[in-house]
Amino acid sequence: MTWWPIGASLFASNVGSGHFIGLAGSGASSGIAVSVYEWSGMYCLLFLGWLFVPIYIASGVTTMPEYLLKRYGGQRIHFLIAVLSLFAYIFTKISVDIYAGAIFIHLALRWDLYLAVIGLLIITAIYTVGGGLAAVIYTDALQTVIMLIGAVILMVFAFIKVDGYAGLKKKYFQAIPTLHNPNSTCGLPNPNAFHVFHAADTSEFPWPGIIFGTTVLGTWYWCTDQVIVQRALSSKSVLHAKGGTLFAAYLKILPIFIMVFPGMISRVLYPNLVACTDADSCRRVCGNPRGCTDIAYPLLVLELLPGGLRGLMMSVMIAALMSSLTSIFNSASTLFTMDVWHHVRPHCSEWELMIVGRVFVLVLVVVSVLWIPLVQMSQGGQLFMYIQSITSYLTPPVAVVFVAGCFWKRTNEKAAFWGLVAGILIGIIRMLLDFIYVSPICGKTDTRPAIVSKVHFLHFALILATITLIIVVIISLLTKPPTPAQISQHTWYTRHDHPSPKEVSEPVVVVEETDKAEEEVVAAEEAFPAITSDAVFH
Repeated sequence: MTWWPIGASLFASNVGSGHFIGLAGSGASSGIAVSVYEWSGMYCLLFLGWLFVPIYIASGVTTMPEYLLKRYGGQRIHFLIAVLSLFAYIFTKISVDIYAGAIFIHLALRWDLYLAVIGLLIITAIYTVGGGLAAVIYTDALQTVIMLIGAVILMVFAFIKVDGYAGLKKKYFQAIPTLHNPNSTCGLPNPNAFHVFHAADTSEFPWPGIIFGTTVLGTWYWCTDQVIVQRALSSKSVLHAKGGTLFAAYLKILPIFIMVFPGMISRVLYPNLVACTDADSCRRVCGNPRGCTDIAYPLLVLELLPGGLRGLMMSVMIAALMSSLTSIFNSASTLFTMDVWHHVRPHCSEWELMIVGRVFVLVLVVVSVLWIPLVQMSQGGQLFMYIQSITSYLTPPVAVVFVAGCFWKRTNEKAAFWGLVAGILIGIIRMLLDFIYVSPICGKTDTRPAIVSKVHFLHFALILATITLIIVVIISLLTKPPTPAQISQHTWYTRHDHPSPKEVSEPVVVVEETDKAEEEVVAAEEAFPAITSDAVFH
């Protein structure tokens, strides 16, 4: 592929309906600072094109787990990454997508939130059976184009409604709900709403976390996520991969205009709905007692757009959510059956794998639906901040192990594995503490432990990355270095190495480890004595 479809595909793969709902909701709640998450993606995309794509290509791999397998050897890191990916699917993708779609249906049809969830899942099942992944592939591009056109039109309507940017800056600070406590800051707009960098200790967007924490998360997402890496590696050359990442980086400027600002405008136009602070009124408005900022974008779609365009935007967003769910179901099923179940039962039949894959998808759906109340309660009811917090708890160890493998030749398998184990366990403990000690409703006393209330999740991501790196460095220095085969072509400094003539010329015969393995080896030696005498058997 050439550079421009790669860039467009990278942007489209990243931005979906959950993005529109989450970014607009956080914009309505706190202002423009949330756009930094999008801007950090700009330079992380350049990391992908200029630093990591050359290493992927030199290694001859198509996925990050495959790279780790070649770089470190052994199966346990590969298995650990697969299990972690499945947890991430549940916590940050499936439950979030289902919840985002349910918000749209709840607002449009006035259904109960969980009735909307069931309706969305039934429609998705019919859509998957009827059209399958072919339907997803053919409609994704069209949906993205219509969604972006509709988003730009909605942005124009919204800015006209508040008299432009100058009007927004003035009216945003006047967007106070009727029901609010005059003796507290609950319901009042963030005084730093039009500033990007906020205080390091008391803000939702602390500047050290915004600069460095988002870099850790961005490196994991943009440089190791299979959906992203696959598109970058589909380029016809390294030059086109770089061009594609650069084009996608430019497109990442758009979200502040088509998502964040419209979310802020929605608060200006509907303060009693979007900015509600009273638990009872919030429950009536959106079913979430902690706040209703996540309805900011759907509310604009339903109230501002003319009839035909409103229906088109609604249908496109629901369809995009359904296609996203079917893709995730397929990926999760494949990941579980091939990398987890097949690892546990290496001699299972294809029929068993198919049954296990389908049952696992059902389990995924049930767990994800049961997880939705926790999505609602977390991070003050802000969907986008929930996604970022879970990512901060689970992914920094993966980013550290990957980057260390790319840029430090001394990193070995033991260090990478135990660094991953320690980092993931620490992250899971912090994540569980977050769900056990939920942030109090505005105006209530915060009785959470200091590790939860005082340490922002972006700061925690930095701490977790540092701990993992220290473990990796210490164990690497205390144990045997990796073999030359694990280094050659698999790091930044050795990416131009040529495979040795021995590696090129010697044929490799791979015999599956079954009960008949020895008989097959003997038969092969009798049939092809010249070949098998020098061959390597695994």
